[in-house]
Amino acid sequence: MTVLPVGPEAAEDVLAVVREAFGARPVLDPPADASAETLESVRLRLADHGGLLARLGGEPVGALLLDPVGGTMFLRRFGVVPAAQGRGVAQALVEAALQAASERGAAEVAVVAREELPETVRFWERQGFEVTAKHSPYVELRRVLAPVKLAPDADAMRALGAGVAARLRAGDLVLLVGDLGAGKTTFTQGLGEGLGVRGPVTSPTFVIARVHPSEVDGPPLVHVDAYRLGGLEELDDLDLDASLDEAVTVVEWGEGIAEGLAESRLEVRISRGDGVDDESRTVQVTGVGPRWDAEPW
Repeated sequence: MTVLPVGPEAAEDVLAVVREAFGARPVLDPPADASAETLESVRLRLADHGGLLARLGGEPVGALLLDPVGGTMFLRRFGVVPAAQGRGVAQALVEAALQAASERGAAEVAVVAREELPETVRFWERQGFEVTAKHSPYVELRRVLAPVKLAPDADAMRALGAGVAARLRAGDLVLLVGDLGAGKTTFTQGLGEGLGVRGPVTSPTFVIARVHPSEVDGPPLVHVDAYRLGGLEELDDLDLDASLDEAVTVVEWGEGIAEGLAESRLEVRISRGDGVDDESRTVQVTGVGPRWDAEPW
């Protein structure tokens, strides 16, 4: 699956996704605004602010339109075609949208859902969005974007990881989001140092998961690479030497898969610098769920 930014050249594919996705939803009164979209209206929206298009096997299966209003990035016409639902497309779109909003300097991301579709509202709440307004039949949800921290080199990335570790406890889930080579394992090395676990902490790509026991009577670190996992159920087959309830679990490549491991999670988004030789990274840490509602990040 790929999720890429698109402009007016992708209007036909985006419109096809919107029509199929919204056409499969229950009949609403008044009808969804998406039903009035045309090829020209979508092309104009994409020309103004762009959008995101998800593909599976080359076929367009998910889309959204970006609509910045002041410091808020609204996600419009968010949809996944029925045949691709349950395959992590919606989650991948959300991750890409949050990244796009952050790169454009937005302070928060917002969506508008219908109160007649409670499952849709719950989906956005699971993504860390909170209901901020209700104007029947519409529900507005927003998610504040975490401040961006700069890590100019690998040592700084490890220091950020160690700082995060100071606030973690047994049962916490940390989801790392970033491209190949962004620095997810480097961040985890610092986190492991902060937790005082036995090292070395290296990428678990080929073994899928490693357990690092504590050397300071703290929780062990479970380090998972979910790139080759097909779902949560496959974690049960790993026969880990530590209970996830008793460990700090860090998952790389886990978006769309690992969210169900715990009721709450800490999302760490790592982005590369702009230049080819730029080793700097930007990092955002966001707490999602009741664990971090009670102790805001």
